[in-house]
Amino acid sequence: MTERPQVIIVGGGPVGVGLALDLGLRGIRCVVVERRTELSSIPKGQGLSQRTMEHAARWGVADQLRAARTMPEGHPIGQVTVYDNLLGEFWSAPPARELVQDYYAQANERLPQYRTEEVLRRKLAEVPGVELRLGWKATELEQDDTGVRVTVVRDGRHEVLEAAYVVGCDGGHSVVREQADIERSGTDWDELVALVVFRSPELHEALSRFPDRSTYRVMHPDLKGYWMFFGRVDVGAEFFFHAPVAPGTTADGPEIVELLHRAAGFPFPLEIDHVGFWDLRVQVAHRYRAERAFIAGDAAHTHPPYGGFGLNNGLEDAANLGWKLAAALQGWGGDALLDSYSLERQPVFRDVGEDIIGGWIRDDRAMLEKYRPEDDPEEFARAFEEAARGFGRRLRSFEPHYEGSPVVFGPPGAVSSAHGEHTFTARTGHHLPPRRLSSGRPVFEELGAGFTLLALDADDSTVSDFEEAARSRGVPLTVIRDAPAGETADYGQRLILVRPDQFVAWTDKGSPVDAEQVLTRVTGAS
Repeated sequence: MTERPQVIIVGGGPVGVGLALDLGLRGIRCVVVERRTELSSIPKGQGLSQRTMEHAARWGVADQLRAARTMPEGHPIGQVTVYDNLLGEFWSAPPARELVQDYYAQANERLPQYRTEEVLRRKLAEVPGVELRLGWKATELEQDDTGVRVTVVRDGRHEVLEAAYVVGCDGGHSVVREQADIERSGTDWDELVALVVFRSPELHEALSRFPDRSTYRVMHPDLKGYWMFFGRVDVGAEFFFHAPVAPGTTADGPEIVELLHRAAGFPFPLEIDHVGFWDLRVQVAHRYRAERAFIAGDAAHTHPPYGGFGLNNGLEDAANLGWKLAAALQGWGGDALLDSYSLERQPVFRDVGEDIIGGWIRDDRAMLEKYRPEDDPEEFARAFEEAARGFGRRLRSFEPHYEGSPVVFGPPGAVSSAHGEHTFTARTGHHLPPRRLSSGRPVFEELGAGFTLLALDADDSTVSDFEEAARSRGVPLTVIRDAPAGETADYGQRLILVRPDQFVAWTDKGSPVDAEQVLTRVTGAS
């Protein structure tokens, strides 16, 4: 890169590279500093949600991600829940993410994180103005009113990188977060959990008792609401496994194989490729911005890998922050827009960690304490089925929104949250539901890279006012004119202003509008 970067991204995992893609495709120069020189072979972060695949489509990598899967095309991505062990009498395979598919423009996907990173890095190499520096470690951060300076080190060589902003996408032990003095807190369940990656065709054969699925959750009263669960990496041999273990458990001790056999309910041959450990806790940063320093992904929030919320929320951080940094650097976004990143994203993950994941653990614990199959098998079966459907129930109410954001026109007294309901009505602060225009074209394929004004039989003078206000402010605006008929009638609005991250900033049914006032607020301008 010959010119000074505008943004320094510390951490070149999927969130850091995703942010770099988002910025680079908007014409923002950035450099990504990543200490690793090779990708990890641990198949974590496999589930890509429908919302994440919407970002992938916008970045031009959705087809490549689907082609990089290790599962056969069309193999179900859902989950089986079993009581006691994989041979248990009580089991269920209820629907989950498919329950909300109609409200997103893309289907979800499943592939190991290293495959996702490979695809994102290949795309990043095609984007001008973006540099990926592998093998470099960030050690110091300084900032003032003029910009940021990040000291990076490789093989004893020190360099100081300068830019307008820095974003820490550098994981749970983030240097950027620590040096920006951003505190975090959360719930610690005081449990050590093992991650085991192994191969076993015999286990694959045993799972044929169930309908095809990708993950298998084992519930047992001894676990106190925590889980043992198996996940497929491919179909035939490779799996990963998570389960609580006793303190002092070692990677090469006999406890690991014993635990796998206990969860399966029978001894089976296996070849272990990797054993690691993690602490079962939720940690959420109190703020995601400290002046010119921002954090995203695991640097901002960590939690147990229950439900596939981690990577997907990290990529949503990137999508939320990317356009706002671009707006500030291109001169049409104000400082309040940058502040809104933390105000929007932090409450969402607070709810994910404490209410959704924490609530899931507490609900399972309460059910297993109250019901036992030996007391009343029929009553237990009903309670178990309800618990097994818990993930789908939580997904139906997992509808992150920014109603309380200062840069959207939310209802009075509203707050931003992970809790909501899915609907095809266009609501301020909420994700735009996918509908088709009267031409048959999907709305999502017509949205612009900046703001988009959906004008559904709206007054021409009002649309002209928005176009003129946007031109005068340098705000990128695409206008889509259509009739409020067919699927777009579901929106229930005449005018819908959609942000670059596909969230609705403002709506109107046809009353007199001050376009200047609307754009002032949604761009965070003073």
